[in-house]
Amino acid sequence: MADSPFHRNQLFSLEGRTAVVTGGSRGIGYMIASGLVANGAKTYITARKAEQCDEAAAELSKLGDCVSVPTDLATNDGRARLVDEITQREGKLDVLVNNAGASWGAPFDEYPEDGWDKVMDINIKAPFFLTRELTPLLAKAGTHDNPARVINVGSIDGLHVPTVENYAYGPSKAAIHHLTRILAVTLAPRHITVNAIAPGPFESKMMQWTLENFRPAIEAGAPLKRIGKPEDMAGVAVYLASPAAAFVTGAVIPVDGGIVVAQRAAPMPLD
Repeated sequence: MADSPFHRNQLFSLEGRTAVVTGGSRGIGYMIASGLVANGAKTYITARKAEQCDEAAAELSKLGDCVSVPTDLATNDGRARLVDEITQREGKLDVLVNNAGASWGAPFDEYPEDGWDKVMDINIKAPFFLTRELTPLLAKAGTHDNPARVINVGSIDGLHVPTVENYAYGPSKAAIHHLTRILAVTLAPRHITVNAIAPGPFESKMMQWTLENFRPAIEAGAPLKRIGKPEDMAGVAVYLASPAAAFVTGAVIPVDGGIVVAQRAAPMPLD
């Protein structure tokens, strides 16, 4: 039974695989990195703040192999530093998780251009160029039957109209969802799959204010009546990174307790 491709130890194993998780020092990135490390992947995490990145990597190293590479992915130099570091250390890359992100809330009449640019640069520009720059390493890892993986982290705010005034965030996440579909087609010939996770409410710094003020309403509006737990996010990331998802590409997977599908338009009158 252990030799069967359906055995759990083979179907979901990440042993011998190498991963990069951007924004991996906290929040959803940390949840994803935890799942990858615990299931056998050597995982590099990035974050803009070196101390936080080093502390997170030290904690994750209790589960397996984790390496801190602090850098600012919003800049060309920051992306180049990460690419150089991974290229020097590894001959191939099995999994790239584009998770680093930003948000900016302000009223419509006051929404600043620099806030718009910051969100777009980090949430859509950086993932595109980092993926392109790491494609040679991903292509070295991918095979016909077991491709390398790119996992983009979007949001349910890219699938529906959010209730908060964060005008750049939703469009940036809708863009990363569609970029996922485009790159899935572009990179398939190089044996690289590209999928996206669209998280709903999870405990994170980005969600802190919203959960502090609206948690009961959010939980009541979710069919599963709760917010996400770390293992919920880790589970879908491990699936997408594992042999179990070798034939999945171009998908955007909501992980939201059913919030998006529960939002229905008002019924039409039948007169």
